[in-house]
Amino acid sequence: MTNKPASPLLVYLAFATVYIVWGSTYFFIQRALAGFPPFFLGTFRFIIAGTLLMTWCKFRGEKIFDWKNIKYAVVSGLLMLGVANGTVIWVEQFIPSGLVAIMVASAAIWFVILDKPKWKENLSSKSTIAGLIIGFIGVILLFSEQVLQAVNTTQSSNQLLGMILLVLGPVAWAGGSLYSKYHSAPGSSVSVNTAWQMLAAGTAFIVGSALSSEYQHFHWTNVSLSAWLAIIYLIIFGSIAAFSAYVWLLTVRPATQVSTYAYVNPVVAILLSVCFTNETVSLIQILGLFVILGSVLLINLAKYRKDKVIASAALLCADK
Repeated sequence: MTNKPASPLLVYLAFATVYIVWGSTYFFIQRALAGFPPFFLGTFRFIIAGTLLMTWCKFRGEKIFDWKNIKYAVVSGLLMLGVANGTVIWVEQFIPSGLVAIMVASAAIWFVILDKPKWKENLSSKSTIAGLIIGFIGVILLFSEQVLQAVNTTQSSNQLLGMILLVLGPVAWAGGSLYSKYHSAPGSSVSVNTAWQMLAAGTAFIVGSALSSEYQHFHWTNVSLSAWLAIIYLIIFGSIAAFSAYVWLLTVRPATQVSTYAYVNPVVAILLSVCFTNETVSLIQILGLFVILGSVLLINLAKYRKDKVIASAALLCADK
């Protein structure tokens, strides 16, 4: 599969959206969990976001019912939003968002491991491999103090289970992302596929919420204004804007390059924690920030060089 041509400006805007907005969702998920149980939160978020996006696609006259694409969207949606994002929502009940962010960052490694069609290209690029390794080291530096604190204190069974799930969640996310990238019909609508992915995940969350008896204990009157504002942010910006940008980026850029969001998101998460909680930034965390930014440059270096060579060749042909 070759990557589709796209406007550089749109690519930059999409990356900025995924980098910044998704980094903020860790913070807002914890805010929303103060009023919504985890599976109900996933149901409410993705059913509404998917319905709004699907309505917009219908209004634009796009083809909604393409059963082959629906099948692909359901599989990728269940893996990315149902399993992977569902894991993040559930574990943030017991584990600080910073620690969740560091473990989710391992998704960037899984993109390289699972992207079989790109093994030759990715594994032969020294800058890509170095960037992935350095980026993970940077994330560890960024949250090393939180990790040490978690290791040195007694963990509940839910916290231990959460950490195990956070090892498996990134695998599901990378697998679902790659499935979405390589299983879509030419010319299919990214917005329609994204809407079906969210609706599939929201339906799966309904089952989880019912099995855990969340509906019996949930009362709308107990939801605070802060939780309402958080879930509205997650629906509009976290799901409709950022997830749509992410799915689109997978169609126009290499998966390894798109996966750099996993290293930048923790940077945004820690900045929000510093600004809106009592957490402070240490010297080692500042070092981690610079290491992460350097890793992103390394991962993208090979792609930038390739684009430059292609542009120079095109310019040379035009001159002739």
